[in-house]
Amino acid sequence: MTAGSGLVVVDKAGGMTSHDVVARVRRLAGTRKVGHAGTLDPMATGVLVLGVGRATRLLGHLMLTEKAYDATIRLGVATTTDDAEGEVVATAPTDGLDEAEVQRVLAGFVGEIDQVPTAVSAVKVDGRRAYERVRAGEQVELAPRRVTIHELVVHEVAGADVRISVRCSSGTYVRAIARDAGAALGVGGHLTALRRTAVGAFGLDAARTLEQLADDLAVVPLAEAARRSFPVVDLDEAQARDVRFGRALALDLEGVTALFAPDGEFLALYEPRDGVARAVAVFV
Repeated sequence: MTAGSGLVVVDKAGGMTSHDVVARVRRLAGTRKVGHAGTLDPMATGVLVLGVGRATRLLGHLMLTEKAYDATIRLGVATTTDDAEGEVVATAPTDGLDEAEVQRVLAGFVGEIDQVPTAVSAVKVDGRRAYERVRAGEQVELAPRRVTIHELVVHEVAGADVRISVRCSSGTYVRAIARDAGAALGVGGHLTALRRTAVGAFGLDAARTLEQLADDLAVVPLAEAARRSFPVVDLDEAQARDVRFGRALALDLEGVTALFAPDGEFLALYEPRDGVARAVAVFV
């Protein structure tokens, strides 16, 4: 039986690629029309939001939402990938590090920063993923990108290991925070653990392991997913009729907004453009 359109919120296990999870959910949902809203590295665990059926059209917009992570940084060791899966390229003693200095350096990452993505990443360089170029033996230099760290909390500094929580904009690499914090402290650093705790409105409380989903494929219905993920406008009948044809509306929107018919049916995503509200994606 094929699952209805909606979102599946997975608590990904370590050692799996995001593509592995998509393949598994395709089998469970009985459809190939499954995609994910933002890759998680194989080492990472936690929230991976998948779209099934028509909900795949929401994914590009969900990828732009805020994300949250718990992570562990190991200072004193730098790696090729900025995480524990890479080869060690440098080590340095950490016994002289002061906890207050570690706290101060990490606090400096909060706000808008220019971050150079990890070379072994999915960022495209001239049409090819950076990690593909690195694996082919190329030297890859990535340009800095502006990202926002909304919050960074240091929970514990235990020797060379630092446990943190991060709330950040889409496109932020927590591995790069580990690398750059280690560099600022003069000892190098990399990530040893990463768990994504939220993608937009969807946190670990809504996530299910693949084993749990095999027993009961929990799908957040399309309309509920839209209401939880975007600002909402409920339309009158005349406006709803126009939206069904993808016509522009005289609405004052602040960003991508979910539009609903008077009966509660989810109709479309619209955004402000050229002084009116225009269709981003129509779902009816």
